Amino acid sequence: MAKAIQAIRGMNDCSPSETPLWQWVEQQIKDTFTSYGYTEIRSPIIESTNLFKRGVGEATDIVEKEMFTMVRDEESLTLRPEGTAGCVRAAIEHGWVYNQEQRLWYIGPMFRYERPQKGRYRQFHQAGVEIFGIQNAEADAELILLTARLWEKLGIRDKVTLQLNSIGGLEVRKKYREALVAFLQDHLDVLKQDPDSERRLVTNPLRILDTKNQALQAVLDGAPKLYDFLDEESRTHFDRLCTILDNMGISYEINPKLVRGLDYYNKTVFEWVTTALGAQGTVCAGGRYDGLVEQLGGHATPGVGFAMGLERLVLLIQEVNTNITLPRAVDIYVISAGDGVAEKAFGLAEKLRSALPQLRIMQHTSGGNFKKQFKRADKLGAKIALVLGETEVAANTVVIKDLLGEAEQVTVSQNDIIQQLTSRFA
Repeated sequence: MAKAIQAIRGMNDCSPSETPLWQWVEQQIKDTFTSYGYTEIRSPIIESTNLFKRGVGEATDIVEKEMFTMVRDEESLTLRPEGTAGCVRAAIEHGWVYNQEQRLWYIGPMFRYERPQKGRYRQFHQAGVEIFGIQNAEADAELILLTARLWEKLGIRDKVTLQLNSIGGLEVRKKYREALVAFLQDHLDVLKQDPDSERRLVTNPLRILDTKNQALQAVLDGAPKLYDFLDEESRTHFDRLCTILDNMGISYEINPKLVRGLDYYNKTVFEWVTTALGAQGTVCAGGRYDGLVEQLGGHATPGVGFAMGLERLVLLIQEVNTNITLPRAVDIYVISAGDGVAEKAFGLAEKLRSALPQLRIMQHTSGGNFKKQFKRADKLGAKIALVLGETEVAANTVVIKDLLGEAEQVTVSQNDIIQQLTSRFA
């Protein structure tokens, strides 16, 4: 026997028992995004490698270590590791953002070559939102209000905490970078305990603020604070955002070490984090990127957005929300036996699908006696079984059996079946 081929490490199957929850979560996300007036964009999962080098930043972990890149006919192509760069590329290419506002959302698979762990895979899924053409803090606030509303729908609002920071513009970060590097030069002994941070001292010092090394975090408590370097415009923008959130009753923590891992951010950055899955984990993150459109070849256009990882979000919901009512796999199971009865059962099932498209109707097609068919209906969790035998076909009737025991078994005319089922599933 040939050796079975398995999925690539870090790229997981989603089983039929898991997909109903995923579908429910995705529907809540889509409904929330569209309720705020956002429209969907669907972009390719593979883009030019230069898009991510220029957009995400060559000194980031994503570009340095995590991208799935291939070369075909001397063209370097990369599976998208995040959604914003591709969204910006499409907006520039098709002229969606020049002198106009856009509110866009997307959902789909992303790819990063990193160590697989709980809630983090090499193929993972993100849902995100991007706003183009709005400079003020009101846009930042709307994204946070949108996510807070989504958490309510998903039943996890009290399990996530909002963290905020402002990282200013390029000049602000340049001055702060110099001060941070000077500070860390006096603590090289601790820095060497974290090889990633030691490397980042040269390539991307601000990312050291996000280290998970506890000894280094303790040292960073005494580091210069980025907020002290902010220009007046960035301070005013951040204060306005905080004022709106205060007025709307959205609680938050200001985290001076929050910088985000991608080069394109400026001013506002934020994360929704949770401790319900063990160590603190980020559920949703984003911020403002006013220079990215111009950096990728478009006209100067302000932008702000966020992305949420669906794997971690689903894990969190499974952990804390036990009140989800998922749609059953099958509402009605059509059972039949006898000579020439299967053809009538097909006709009945198709008639019901046309009249009651909101219901899930499955017809038994694998043979067997009534007992076997009822057992299959029970296993699938069907609410109603419709039973056709030779007697029912001759009389143009059908038996309705409530498999949950909520109503008595009845025999009705096939002319009345739609009305009967409509009332039962009202």
